Amino acid sequence: MTTDSSPAPAEEPSIPDDVWDRFVQDSESAIRASAPKEPSARARMVARRLREEDERRAAEPPARRRRLPGFRRGRGGSPASSSATAWRAGSSADAERRLRRRSQFRGLLGVLLVVVLLLIALSPSRAWSWVTGKGGHHSSAAAQPIPTTQAPETAAPTAAPPSVDPDLPTLKRPFAGSPAQAWGNGADAIVLPPAARYGVSSKTAVATALRQAKDFLVDANLDPAVLAGGRPDKALALVDQAATRSLADIRASLAKPTQKQNTSNLFSRFAPAEARVVGSVVKVRGRMTVRKGEMGGVRIDADYTFVYPLRQARDQSASPEIARTIVRRTLTFELPDPNRWQHTPGKLALTRWNGDIGNSACGIYDGLLHPEFPHAAEPTPTGTASGTPRPTPKGPATDPYDRSRPLGWGQTGDCGRVSRT
Repeated sequence: MTTDSSPAPAEEPSIPDDVWDRFVQDSESAIRASAPKEPSARARMVARRLREEDERRAAEPPARRRRLPGFRRGRGGSPASSSATAWRAGSSADAERRLRRRSQFRGLLGVLLVVVLLLIALSPSRAWSWVTGKGGHHSSAAAQPIPTTQAPETAAPTAAPPSVDPDLPTLKRPFAGSPAQAWGNGADAIVLPPAARYGVSSKTAVATALRQAKDFLVDANLDPAVLAGGRPDKALALVDQAATRSLADIRASLAKPTQKQNTSNLFSRFAPAEARVVGSVVKVRGRMTVRKGEMGGVRIDADYTFVYPLRQARDQSASPEIARTIVRRTLTFELPDPNRWQHTPGKLALTRWNGDIGNSACGIYDGLLHPEFPHAAEPTPTGTASGTPRPTPKGPATDPYDRSRPLGWGQTGDCGRVSRT
């Protein structure tokens, strides 16, 4: 038996037995379990360098190939061959591709997350509409929510306000379901036009007359004492008795109202034993215009609608029934030429007025407004016995919120019907 005792070639160093035995004994499952899931940057760099070295060696002639030193396990040393690298570090070519795809996916996910966070920060409502699928513009014949506020009226509207969600009014939301919910509040909704010279009325006189016209509207339709049935003395004090022939009749009708002289067409006063205004807000919408008048000076025309939320005076429950009365008024004031007309300086001539009232009992001529509550007994005139017969509302129903129609349009008599309140 021949024994070859020649030394191993220098370029092929021997492998220690204990390293080789460990390599052989490791199973495939143990190899996978021991491989780290995500190699470090240094491991990937070493794996790439070793792979490039193997490719370079594969391209060389067989005579020039040399085994790389390092497949020996040293103190803290790392494997040195491509197979060892794959075994120990899990950084084969397939692993590198998976890592690159994972890195790209994470980058894309990070970009999408940043975009979503920016969208939520800039427009939370739009982001929510995209999530729920309810965004975009859709046309529908159903009632739509109305805006929370509206710009002041500067010209006659061309149509009635749109229908709104038919929410029932409550103490906290007395204008729910009404177009007036978006209207202005009280005196702030009465916006004066710019003053200028008209006829013999100077710009300063016109500015004063505009303020007085607004004061009359506020005192006659918004003063809490007047709304509770009191006399509108502050409003009457602004009227020029010398130039207003009907002022005496107005005062007389306040003391003893009649069907022909009924001040409910000029003042908003409710029967205190029947109804009370809810809260401190009355919704107002309208406009005031100026031009040269028939009496030589400025003419001021006011066209405003007032919406009053009301509760029954006797109902003191936490959830009373809420009703609304809608009153539209048109008034004309003038500053006369003092050389041609009798005139009291500092006061206005009240030359015309008219009114439409929605949701007030018919056939009662006591100068007060009598709102009707659907689930309450019918109101009766002040000072008369209950059960007094009253006319039934007739004619086509009119919309009390429609400011595009002339005052009194569609009414065939003194008692008509309204389409909504």
